[in-house]
Amino acid sequence: MSIRLITFDLDDTLWDVAPVMHGAEAALRDWLAAEAPRLGPVPIEQLWAIRSRLLHAEPLLKHRLSELRRRILYHALSEAGYPQAEAGELAELGFQVFLAARHQVQLFPEVHPTLEHLADRFILGVITNGNADVRRLGLADYFQFALCAEELGIGKPDPHPFHTALQRAGVEAAQAVHIGDHPSDDIAGARAAGMRAIWFNPQGKAWDDEVAPDAQIASLAELPALLHSWQ
Repeated sequence: MSIRLITFDLDDTLWDVAPVMHGAEAALRDWLAAEAPRLGPVPIEQLWAIRSRLLHAEPLLKHRLSELRRRILYHALSEAGYPQAEAGELAELGFQVFLAARHQVQLFPEVHPTLEHLADRFILGVITNGNADVRRLGLADYFQFALCAEELGIGKPDPHPFHTALQRAGVEAAQAVHIGDHPSDDIAGARAAGMRAIWFNPQGKAWDDEVAPDAQIASLAELPALLHSWQ
C-alpha cells in the first residue's frame, strides 16, 4: 500500500539537540544569576532531587517537560527563600528564557530541501516527546499537524501519539511511516502502532534492539529515493 503520511521526530532527527540544550541551560543559569541572586549556584544534585520528588508525586509529569521544568524552578526558588508569588513569577520568566534558547537550533542542512520536496507529495506531521515548537522554527508550513507529549499527556513509545497522527491525517497505519533516531520511542513505538519506521542513524551505529526498523538512513536527503522505492 502506498505511503501517504510521513511523521517526523524532531530532536536529533532534524537537528543535533545536545548543543541546543547546553546553550539553553547556560542561558537559564546566566539569567538566574542576574535576576534571582538569592538562588545562587544550585548543585545539579539538588535539581535532580526536586525532579525525583515531583515525578514520584505525579508520574505523568515525565510527559510534560515544560511543566516539569517550571515546577523544578519554582521549588528551587522557594527553597532559596523567595516568597510563593515571586518564586512563581521568576520560575515562569526563567522558563521563557530557557525556552527561547531551546529554540535556537541549527537545522541539518538537508532539512528544508527535503521537507519542501516531500510536502508536495505527502501529508507531513510531527510526533515529539520534547517541547520544541515547529512554529517557532519556521517549519510549520511543511507540517499539517504537530503532536507533542505535553499536549497529549502521553509520549512515545506509547501507541497513542501514533494513532492520533493517523486519525489527524485520515490514513491507515499501512499508509504511514515514522522517521526518528530513538530505537524505542521512534522505531518500536511506530511499529507497535502498525506503521513503518525509518531509523535516522547518521553516526552509523549498529542496531541491537529487538524490533528492527523497516529501513535506516544516514541523511534526510536519502528519504525521497527510499520512499519512491516503496511506492
